[in-house]
Amino acid sequence: MKILLLGGGGREHAFAYKFQESPFCEQLFIAPGNAGTAECGTNVNLNPNDFPALKAFVLENEIEMVVVGPEEPLVRGIFDFFGTDEALEHIPVIGPSQEGAQLEGSKAFAKAFMAGQNIPTADYQEFTAETLDKGLDFLDKTTTPIVLKADGLAAGKGVLILEDREEAKKEFRAMLGGKFGDAGARVVVESFLDGIEFSVFVLTDGRDYKILPVAKDYKRIGEGDTGLNTGGMGAVSPVNFVDDKMMEKVEKRIIIPTIKGLQQRDIIYQGFIFIGLISVGGEPFVIEYNCRMGDPETEVVFPRLKNDLTELMVATANGTLSEITIEQDPRAATTIMLVSGGYPEAYEKGKVIHHLAGIKDSKVFHAGTKIENNQVLTNGGRVLAITSFGNDFTEALAISKDNAKQIDFEGKYFRGDIGMDLAALNC
Repeated sequence: MKILLLGGGGREHAFAYKFQESPFCEQLFIAPGNAGTAECGTNVNLNPNDFPALKAFVLENEIEMVVVGPEEPLVRGIFDFFGTDEALEHIPVIGPSQEGAQLEGSKAFAKAFMAGQNIPTADYQEFTAETLDKGLDFLDKTTTPIVLKADGLAAGKGVLILEDREEAKKEFRAMLGGKFGDAGARVVVESFLDGIEFSVFVLTDGRDYKILPVAKDYKRIGEGDTGLNTGGMGAVSPVNFVDDKMMEKVEKRIIIPTIKGLQQRDIIYQGFIFIGLISVGGEPFVIEYNCRMGDPETEVVFPRLKNDLTELMVATANGTLSEITIEQDPRAATTIMLVSGGYPEAYEKGKVIHHLAGIKDSKVFHAGTKIENNQVLTNGGRVLAITSFGNDFTEALAISKDNAKQIDFEGKYFRGDIGMDLAALNC
């Protein structure tokens, strides 16, 4: 099978690595890819959001399946673009329809969807510029911390958790005033949930579903979960406090109602659902949906997934997921993200990466890299994800840390405490 994979981050390198392992993947193209995906297939200089250019490439190269990594092409409607074009409609696209992608593309849509399905989530209200004054009055009555969410896609920067009420009002005005462009034309104000977060990944063919390995990621830049939020500084899988009892609650109260809700609304959804969850006193609540796999969670989930990824994608497209049994590596996986100096604020690109060739006992997934003059250079804020196996996450972390110290580029930074908060739980 000839596959086109869209995206160019660490998540896509993990996809490409799994496809490379599959005997059913005859040829793999990645658009645009990075220095790591180039080792798994052929990088193509195409923008995943340029649908006409993708169409031309797919037809010229006789692509038989398109797998979408990032959210933006899905929210823009790539599934519908293929499905309504006579020349493309026979080519399956792994990802939801544009309406299904609104689970991530619109916070208001997701909250209304959850309310309609009685899925546990934080209480909320939504406001626009026309209801600004009403929103400010609501903030006066809301218990701190106050959670503000831009309704649309805001490059991971549209969620704010604020302790100070006046600061929350200031940010609320700024968001509705255009701080995040169209993404902030509507703002969701949520009650704050206090607990510990984890990530559940579901693959669905629209009728049936399979639950992939559970993970937990770390967003804050500083050790001890301090400092600014990032796209993710590392992840672990499995998660020791997510036991069979918790997963039974998640499946019954959240996953099944989500799948049923999509079916009841005739929403076409053939792909991944990321469910960001928080355990509050042992009870799961949904923080957010994503319409694709998470990053850097994919870099620990896919190494633990023993199934052939091409077979899984074909079953998703054909509606035969019920025939698949998910197999997981029992070992723990921990990934550490190496980032550029200054990230998540201003940072420089184009730094030469040294000592990649000598890495042992870890898989290095490229996130923000490029090849220039036969050298691997940094090309983003998050640069590399170093994933290792161990009997538990602390053993895996130690291996990843050793290799994180070995790899070098100017301004390199990483967190060395990924997963260490779980050690205190004694689960």
